[in-house]
Amino acid sequence: MKVLLLYPEFPDTFWSFKHALKFVSKKSASPPLGLLTVAAMLPKDWELRLVDFNVAQLTDEDLTWADYVFISAMGIQRASVNETVERCRAAGVKVVAGGPLFTADSESFPNIDHLVLNEAETTLPPFLADLAAGHPKRIYDSIEFPDLTLTPVPRWDLLDMKHYLGINIQYSRGCPFNCDFCNVTALFGHKPRTKTPAQVVAELQLLYDIGFHGQIFFVDDNFIGNKKKLKQEILPALSEWRKDKKSVSFMTEVSINLADDDELMDMMVAAGFNSVFVGIETPNDDSLAECGKGQNRGRNLIENVRRIQARGMQVAAGFIIGFDNDPLSIFEQQIDFIQKSGIVTAMVGLLQAPRGTELYSRLEKEGRLLGDSSGDNTDYSMNFIPKMNLDALQTGYQRVLNEIYSPHGYYARVRTFLRDFNPSPDIKSPLTSMEVAALFRSIYLLGITGVGRMEYWRLFFWALFRRPKLFPMAITMSVYGHHFRQVYELYVCRPQLKVTK
Repeated sequence: MKVLLLYPEFPDTFWSFKHALKFVSKKSASPPLGLLTVAAMLPKDWELRLVDFNVAQLTDEDLTWADYVFISAMGIQRASVNETVERCRAAGVKVVAGGPLFTADSESFPNIDHLVLNEAETTLPPFLADLAAGHPKRIYDSIEFPDLTLTPVPRWDLLDMKHYLGINIQYSRGCPFNCDFCNVTALFGHKPRTKTPAQVVAELQLLYDIGFHGQIFFVDDNFIGNKKKLKQEILPALSEWRKDKKSVSFMTEVSINLADDDELMDMMVAAGFNSVFVGIETPNDDSLAECGKGQNRGRNLIENVRRIQARGMQVAAGFIIGFDNDPLSIFEQQIDFIQKSGIVTAMVGLLQAPRGTELYSRLEKEGRLLGDSSGDNTDYSMNFIPKMNLDALQTGYQRVLNEIYSPHGYYARVRTFLRDFNPSPDIKSPLTSMEVAALFRSIYLLGITGVGRMEYWRLFFWALFRRPKLFPMAITMSVYGHHFRQVYELYVCRPQLKVTK
């Protein structure tokens, strides 16, 4: 059996980092972890070929070669999925699809031959058995949450690593919280399930052995969902493995209650974590109550962020505008919070209601739901009728983006972060070859031809003389700022907020 594994294209978004990747001659931020994991579950005697549309093009020869096409995708890749499925049908190749997009919205894909939904550890084996017997069904799904000790090491050998800036791996699935706009618990449940330390170390060692020695992103929905296991099992194992591999660093997603646990923060830093993404969402308490974000309430969120950054981990964060309880002052509140907190990577988006969430169900009952979310909450669209006047929402949202990603606002926030950040001793000041390349490109594109060149040079010399150890980080953040401005300008230039139907 010849199987062609296809990963559809990501559009130009906040998290694509496409404009930043050009500075380091990379094509994609990370490879398709889910598809590579599925590849490891397929029969060993099958021939496999991977085409990641973000780094390569699908050819007619690829389709002629294949007996089956396997596609995995998220909601934001829908447009590329539709084009790809039509091309496969025209070539007469059967398509097997799975992943979050198809699990949440399988009825929108009547032209796909086989849908293997939910988690592959549960639904892929019966499909493969039926395929071998010659009578595969069209849909395979399950309400079971599988044991992750069944999950194999991804097929990294299918990749051309040189195209990717970083690598993703997974330790756990599921989240103990219940934010009404998030579909994580619908997909993966409330109880975090984990791999064993031996599994994680085996994945890391294989990556290291094949030559990847950079930053690794744990894509867990909430890495600290089970703090006891973290402290007793995985963090000690990571620290031990990394003793002679200091070039490897980690980042992940966590909830804000990480700030309550000094021991856990110290253990994460010792294990190599230098960055975390936190869902802040909003500084407005009524809106936090509305969306069920109880873990963020009753806190000094700015102080929590500073505690994490002072401990040695940069905080990136998500923010949402468009809650029913958002007052007209929310725009100023968001700007003030983001600037004071020193959160450099601040993803500010409009509220969307994905399928499978409590928010989607509530809005549907209220008659306010207008269609499916785009999968990109920074693309200036909403899939429901908001309570706030649309003109006020549009004007306010534009103002937030213009303030925090203007050269003045952005570079000021970088300096705030660098002043507060207490880096791990692992962080060295000499630039890597990739960072040197980015430095020279940034000097030309940001310091000579860029619209914010004065702010760039102000940060350049401030970091060089005030925080020389963090100078490479300052340059990296300058490059990221360029990407964020490019993405937001693409959407802010649109004449009006979109309400999708």
